[in-house]
Amino acid sequence: MRSFETALPIDDALEPLAAALRQRAAAVVVAPPGAGKTTRVPLALLDEPWAAGRKLVMLEPRRLAARGAAARMAATLGEAVGETVGLRVRLGSKVSARTRIEVVTEGVFSRMILDDPMLDGVAGVLFDEYHERSLDADLGLALALDAQSGLREDLRLVVMSATLDGARVAALMGDVPVITSEGRAFAVETRYPGRDPRARIEDEVASACLTALAQEKGSILVFLPGQGEILRTAERLGQRIADPAIDIAPLYGAMEMAEQDRAVKPAAPGRRKIVLATSLAETSLTIEGVRMVIDSGLARVPVYEPDVGVTRLATVRASRAAVDQRRGRAGRTEPGLCLRLWDEAGMGALPAFATPEILAADLAPLLLDCAAWGVTDPRSLRFLDAPPAPALAEAGRMLRGIEALDEAGRITAMGRKLRGLALPPRLARMVLKAGETGAGSEAAAIAAVLVERGLGGDGADIAARVERFGRDRSPRAQDMRRMAEGWARTAPGAGPDIRLGLGVGGLLALAYPDRIARARGRPGAYLLANGRGAEIEPHDPLARSGWLVVAEMQGSAAASRILSAAALDEADLAVVAGAAMTDFDETAFDPAARALRRRAGRKLGMITLQERAMPVEPDLASAILLARGIAALGIERLPWSRAQMALRGRAAFLSAADPGSWPDLADGALARDAEAWLAPHIIGRSGLGAIQAEDLGAALDALIPWDLARRIEREAPSHFEAPTGNRALVDYEADAGPTVSIRVQELYGLKEHPALAGGRVPLVLELLSPAHRPIQVTRDLPGFWRGSWAAVKAEMKGRYPRHLWPDDPAAALPTARAKPRGA
Repeated sequence: MRSFETALPIDDALEPLAAALRQRAAAVVVAPPGAGKTTRVPLALLDEPWAAGRKLVMLEPRRLAARGAAARMAATLGEAVGETVGLRVRLGSKVSARTRIEVVTEGVFSRMILDDPMLDGVAGVLFDEYHERSLDADLGLALALDAQSGLREDLRLVVMSATLDGARVAALMGDVPVITSEGRAFAVETRYPGRDPRARIEDEVASACLTALAQEKGSILVFLPGQGEILRTAERLGQRIADPAIDIAPLYGAMEMAEQDRAVKPAAPGRRKIVLATSLAETSLTIEGVRMVIDSGLARVPVYEPDVGVTRLATVRASRAAVDQRRGRAGRTEPGLCLRLWDEAGMGALPAFATPEILAADLAPLLLDCAAWGVTDPRSLRFLDAPPAPALAEAGRMLRGIEALDEAGRITAMGRKLRGLALPPRLARMVLKAGETGAGSEAAAIAAVLVERGLGGDGADIAARVERFGRDRSPRAQDMRRMAEGWARTAPGAGPDIRLGLGVGGLLALAYPDRIARARGRPGAYLLANGRGAEIEPHDPLARSGWLVVAEMQGSAAASRILSAAALDEADLAVVAGAAMTDFDETAFDPAARALRRRAGRKLGMITLQERAMPVEPDLASAILLARGIAALGIERLPWSRAQMALRGRAAFLSAADPGSWPDLADGALARDAEAWLAPHIIGRSGLGAIQAEDLGAALDALIPWDLARRIEREAPSHFEAPTGNRALVDYEADAGPTVSIRVQELYGLKEHPALAGGRVPLVLELLSPAHRPIQVTRDLPGFWRGSWAAVKAEMKGRYPRHLWPDDPAAALPTARAKPRGA
């Protein structure tokens, strides 16, 4: 193993790693930030026997990290990048016949192994900073493991990380050795000054920077969630810092490479630097002179929503692993200080790790790549976290819709063409379809602006960005134009008579037909064809457009903000979406009107293009919709007559007395089955107000068979017939049970207590005075005659002397008068 002049903490782990790889084809390396694993491990393994005459490929999560790693390794060897150590990234590859170590971005490796599953000439693959768990890294590892098990048993695989469950990854790889380096980072003091949650994060970060500058020495690395926050913070600092020896250096992915390089260079002697960075500065990056970290505690991540097919950007709390990585940046070269802008008690609420991209991303590119590998179900490969079924299903639907996969999930000729463009499937399809109309170059320029962040500026209007991109003479723009020209050459040409002259919005709609959006309501508010609502700033010129095609959104489903879009004129709309427009004729229940409403017209997805009111069809289907709508409002809203309500109560009483043989006529049961019992009897009715009590009577008659109806009349009569012949209404809803209120004189001569339900349930008698005031409630009339009647009689006789109050009412004649006739 080769030796190195400068010692690094990882050095103690190099021999154990080399020994492990002589015995096994894989290993896991866990080492803290600053240990030196990125720049030392590939060089240490280069002279191993199994690597003789072949290359090592090392994956990095970002171009900035890849360029930095390649440059540092080349400097260690006293060479330039492109000699022993090469670089292969989009817009910046430097390799030669001498190259033995290739540093590549994770997406480049995925294409490399898909194009050459044998990885001819490659001795080993090193996955650096695997803890970031990008979709490309997970896919690359799964494909490499598959190739190792079936094609290249000699292929060495090494997974390296600072914050990772090494045992879990080792198990995935076949219980391979885990090599650990403790590292020797400098001490970092951590403080929790917190922040005002009501204030903008830019203001809080700017204030923390000013305090740190005044109280501490050295340069500052600030972590913010995204480009917008970085630029606003830079503006605030520029307004408040008067010292000309302090440089403010933004650092985010959309910057030119030269600007990124300037941001990570150490401050010049006698100067201090404030680097305002996104999470790309968390790993594989050392900024000389930085001894202070200010952490906002936030990160911006893509979140895919398979139900609407949209990837939105969400601002979330950074994970504990991420904030530990950020803290470590302050102790890379000397003792440092970390200011965390949240309360220390909040650490426990942070997630342990960030959500792996495979669990929250659009899986269409992964599914297409797996199909190109020959695998129709990605879950059959070895992923640390299995791709979610809903996202895979949505990806499959989309890819079949653009003819990239067949019904069995196999890649088609179109799918292979899409993969050949090295673009996300939607954008690749846009370029190919545009080529058929003679607009392949224009579509390729749009794709370039969308895949290379910051190209053409950062405004929302993609058309304006494409126009600026065309005038941009920077090295990055020129490299991207060459790449776009290659994409355009791949697309088929068009004959002169089919050139359609689509604008940017029309071309973008070829990629995102489900994100065609129509203005609605207040300025800047739009409805997308997939049903999502989104808004753009009202003062943005795009907000005046009647139609947009949305490329990127941020925020929750309830409050999505449009980040990039293009205006779409109606002529282009008809061309690109005419075939997707459908006629509709819909009848629905309007809860506010308590009635059915029928509309007919034309739609594009969830966008209504034309609409007119129509009369409701008097059929069973409409009646079912009305029944369901009324059930949702509440069955009690129906115009039940008093007799019908009483009948339902009588049936409920008998059901309780004799369970199992009676229909359930309670509100809840009737609501659950409304379309079965109610709908057939309200055909031709269009609203609640049109339903009559007679309709409900017919429905109840159908619910209660003839034999049960007879039993109801016999065992739960609506009225009680007194010995006088008078009929008194039975209240089946009374708390005490079925109750009759009746004057006591009408019950004279009654020797047995009346009962219901075939004699099983006594009727509750509320006995009334001649003035109809309650004097007694009883379930045992004979007992009342024998017992408390004497006291009641004495009181009643004093109050109503003209009425008959016999000593033995069971033997007396009943009367509805003061006294029986002839008495």
